Amino acid sequence: MIVCKFGGTSVADAEAIARVVDVVVSKRVSLPVVVVSALGGATNQLLALARKAADGELLAALQLLELLRDRHLREAHALLGGTAEAEELATEIGASFDELAHLAEALRTLGYLTPRSLDTVAALGELLSSQIVAAAFRRHGHPAVWVDARDVMKTNDAFTRAEPDLEAIALAAREQLLPLLQQGMIPVMGGFVGSAPGRITTTLGRGGSDYSASLVGAAIDATAIEIWTDVDGMLTADPRVIPGARLIERISFDEAAELAAFGAKVLHPATIAPAVQRGIPVYVFNSRKPEGRGTMIAFDAPRLPVRAIAGKRGTTLVKLRSSRMLLAPGFLRRVFEVFETHRTSVDVVTTSEVSVSVTLDDATNLAAILQDLAAFGDVAVERRSGIVAIVGAGIADGSRAMADAIAALGPIPVYMASLSATGINFTLVIDDDQVVPAMQRLHATFFERGS
Repeated sequence: MIVCKFGGTSVADAEAIARVVDVVVSKRVSLPVVVVSALGGATNQLLALARKAADGELLAALQLLELLRDRHLREAHALLGGTAEAEELATEIGASFDELAHLAEALRTLGYLTPRSLDTVAALGELLSSQIVAAAFRRHGHPAVWVDARDVMKTNDAFTRAEPDLEAIALAAREQLLPLLQQGMIPVMGGFVGSAPGRITTTLGRGGSDYSASLVGAAIDATAIEIWTDVDGMLTADPRVIPGARLIERISFDEAAELAAFGAKVLHPATIAPAVQRGIPVYVFNSRKPEGRGTMIAFDAPRLPVRAIAGKRGTTLVKLRSSRMLLAPGFLRRVFEVFETHRTSVDVVTTSEVSVSVTLDDATNLAAILQDLAAFGDVAVERRSGIVAIVGAGIADGSRAMADAIAALGPIPVYMASLSATGINFTLVIDDDQVVPAMQRLHATFFERGS
């Protein structure tokens, strides 16, 4: 059994969905479960629709709704033609958007958007795309069955970022998916979507379709999880920054997780966790080039000083200096409780005898955080920071990689440097506008010179 997950660009339109059918059919012998994202860009439009309705812009919200309705109907018709199933699916799509229109009117009346209602709106993209994809399989003569993700992906009620209930998911997968596979059917379900007790619709957060695929893979003890996207696999850098970035054919779980956390866009960081726990290899393939080698993510991979370069912009650097920190047991614990209180994750951390510096990806609660930190000492903040990360399992194995990385940056100022506890990630905090040139310099040093 395998899990094949297709992202939004892989199911963007009828032509793309036809490619999905071809890919999956070629793997029928492996008993695939198909997990799909919403049609490319649909989730963003659904979220915009909900916000406009809550802001009182009902006409604009309904215009977006009609554009989405027309798009789903158009792609369904292109795949199914004038068949009876096309008519049934069109009726289902129409009913779903009618319900969404009623919800938009309610949001306009309420004047605010709750996390629960946001999940109800956002989930529609995956629920409809998965029905369209399942119908496309049947149109081509393949026995596919649509599975409502809410019947499998059981979660708590932390709306917009629900936590999966692993035991409940395993039980539901055995009940809902395994019988279909044993009958030679192809289960098709949406990613990203789940349900809390009472079958209340939830979502796993942005990027959650990869997470869904991994959770399903772990639940059915899959032999592999395949992530089908619009790039050839994991690369030595973001190809939008480094056009000559190279394909990484094999990479360790730890390295892939670090790259994902530090800006690699190929997969969601949480995707790795369920696969790691079960030792299930994850493959990344290009749905437009199914013949490509792709990337295999597994426990073992050749140990290299540098596997790839990652970078991200728009981070916030917070510095706290306090003489009370010197030899004070529990000081750092109390400092980090501030971030926990304000539900803000800390990224890079460096400390000295009397100071601690951290970077934040999400500065939503920054004002409250700074106010609380001021009770500990002097606080400074730099809002225009960026991060470059040099990732490789052998970076700390006595190689010159870290020294070469610093030298490669030349005149670019470095404000923080941190080697991860696992010794596979050397992180440098620099100015936001220097992230791209820094990545270009680093990639040239480690992957282009002498090659």
